[in-house]
Amino acid sequence: DGDVVRLDGVNGMPQLSGQTFTVTVKDSYSFEIDADTTGAGPYTTGGYMLQVKMPVSLSFDSLAKSLEYPGEFLLSDFAKFDRPGVLHTAFKALHAFKASRGGALPIPGDAAAADEVLRLAKEINTAAGSTEELPEEVVRSLSLTAAGVINPLCAFFGGVAGQEVLKACTGKFMPIKQWFYFDALEIVPPNLTPELVTPLGCRYDSQIVIFGKDFQTKLGQLNYFLVGAGAIGCEMLKNWAMMGIGAQGGKVHVTDMDTIEKSNLSRQFLFRSSDIGSAKSVAGAAAARRLNPELDVIAYESRVGSDTEALFTDQFYESLDGVTNALDNVDARLYMDQRCLFYQKPLLESGTLGTKGNTQVVVPHLTENYGATRDPPEKSIP
Repeated sequence: DGDVVRLDGVNGMPQLSGQTFTVTVKDSYSFEIDADTTGAGPYTTGGYMLQVKMPVSLSFDSLAKSLEYPGEFLLSDFAKFDRPGVLHTAFKALHAFKASRGGALPIPGDAAAADEVLRLAKEINTAAGSTEELPEEVVRSLSLTAAGVINPLCAFFGGVAGQEVLKACTGKFMPIKQWFYFDALEIVPPNLTPELVTPLGCRYDSQIVIFGKDFQTKLGQLNYFLVGAGAIGCEMLKNWAMMGIGAQGGKVHVTDMDTIEKSNLSRQFLFRSSDIGSAKSVAGAAAARRLNPELDVIAYESRVGSDTEALFTDQFYESLDGVTNALDNVDARLYMDQRCLFYQKPLLESGTLGTKGNTQVVVPHLTENYGATRDPPEKSIP
């Protein structure tokens, strides 16, 4: 109810064509419009309706008001439907802790600071009139990891912020209303000691305070194969360089047979105008090295398939810790899926279509493989 439609192409009633009407829904399959057909002549044939997007005026509360009365939250994970409210209270407690410490965040691994943040959160929760208990582990985890910054989440929130800017500039699509919280606390290792999360004075400290130095060492020793250096491939190379994957004794292998075209520059952000005509894998690897000179990355300009098995040999696959697909066709995806099945390597599969995206994590003996369920046939232009 309330949507607006425009009538066009009504034979016999030309007066109705081009007019807009408000819809009243009758049931799941029909709706009606209130149209005055007086003097319009007899209907003969034809006619169709187009939905008309009408301007909507939105109002937002001030930061001060929305902090106290946040209203409804935009959910990011339906398995955590109560998490946004908890995080709202926890962040208020974290800011209260900072204010009492001259702007300093809790020290990583400091259990006493986590207890203090939890106490503040309970006070805020009680003052707000809430009778629900706060999940203590969520509040503690926020305190223990507050000093950390990890690149994948930065990339995610940067994408969200960029999307909101485009919405504001174009006046299209509905903006996020007031508050949006996203967390991935399930990836935080349990029972990390203060010694493991103590900063080392290196570029990876903001990651070490969350995952621990042992985890960072494992990241640096990984040998990973990135298949494709286009839009997704550029994002992966950037993330891996910033995270230090393959930068401490490991290696990153990247292959792509395509060269850079001018149209690629709008979304494949590692490339510049001077790279046009160069191999994507080579230019992407060079850009990743500039982001992190410690990164050991090897670029190939070959496709993956039966005709390149002399290059990507048994020894090559056996040396890998995992594979990430950044491909744009199903055949190559299926081939890499079979390779990973044969060599028992984990595979991260991903793809995009317009504004839509998907990911699939394939773990040997734990999840189904990519080829177990086929994608629908790709649409083609007749």
